[in-house]
Amino acid sequence: MNKLIAMVRKELIDAARDKRSVMAGLYYAIGTPLLMCAMFMVLIGQLTSPEDLNITINKADNAPDLVRYLGRKGINQADLTTEPDADVKAIILTISDDYAANMAKAKPAEVILEADNSNEKLQKSIRRLQLELQAYSSEMGSIRLIARGINPQVMQPLKVNVKDQATPDSKGGMILGIAIFTMIYSVFISGMNLAIDTSAGERERNSLALMLSHPISTRQLVLGKVIAVTTFALLGLVLILLISKVAYTFVPWQELGFSINISTDFMGLMFVIGIPVALMASTLQLFVSFMAKSFKEAQSYLTMVLFVPLALSMAASYNVAPDALQWLPVSGQQQALMDFIKGKDIPMLQLAASSIATLAISIGLMLGMEKMLKSEKVVFGL
Repeated sequence: MNKLIAMVRKELIDAARDKRSVMAGLYYAIGTPLLMCAMFMVLIGQLTSPEDLNITINKADNAPDLVRYLGRKGINQADLTTEPDADVKAIILTISDDYAANMAKAKPAEVILEADNSNEKLQKSIRRLQLELQAYSSEMGSIRLIARGINPQVMQPLKVNVKDQATPDSKGGMILGIAIFTMIYSVFISGMNLAIDTSAGERERNSLALMLSHPISTRQLVLGKVIAVTTFALLGLVLILLISKVAYTFVPWQELGFSINISTDFMGLMFVIGIPVALMASTLQLFVSFMAKSFKEAQSYLTMVLFVPLALSMAASYNVAPDALQWLPVSGQQQALMDFIKGKDIPMLQLAASSIATLAISIGLMLGMEKMLKSEKVVFGL
């Protein structure tokens, strides 16, 4: 035990000496919550108070009532003298010459919408204009029916009353599911630099063979490295939890009708669930790094390998995962966390199965590393 403690202490001291490498791994945990909060604040601002949309309206005099209606909705005729011609003509609404005559005769009045729907920047504006035109059309249709003594409700044979049973916390859980994804992924990012440096890096510096010449077993060396990398992975998880708890309070969630609350209970559950995930992340990164023959090669391999937990976490976040993924590592833990923040019962059986599977994979990878380090080809990178 003393040798193991000394080994862990050595790894942590070596990691602390390279402060830039340590911070590079922790920047994700520090910066991601801040960037997400800034993104959500901008998005909420756009949803609650959309900017005015300026378009070109040809022959606006043919339909003054329609133009006024669009103006009340923030869709205005652009001023060609003050705005760039290219931007103004991106969306063009042309009103037909017989618009007023057809409206007076209760016939369909034609308007032509011209825009490039393949332009991603315009798609939102095009949909907004289409919805407002449809709303105006429905309003005019109701007026026509009333003028003929017909109740507009005759055109609505089915009345659907939707009773939303979701609570503000459960609605917020859909957004917080994305945040949980970033928290779990921080476990893989925070210790990655240390994992590469203490494996492929030490081999390039010829210090790995020197370590194995000391009176410690290969298992003690592997355990020491795993514990050190796991410590940094959990440090990243703690940082992202603390920063998220503070940062998310500044986002005006109430404007969307729900709340986001990163409670102490959630933070505790996240940390407990994160321990086996952090252990698997460290063993996976060390195993792949030992397989690589150089530092750069290890970075390339890990970029591809980490796509697997990333895909599992994303599948659980966006609710596109089949039920079988609830029993797998990463996706099973994330699904349990999402159920918790939505106020549902935690699926203890699935959580236990996914956690046991996570620990089993970690133990298997550690035994694989122990066997690898007994080979001269691995130790010397031959």
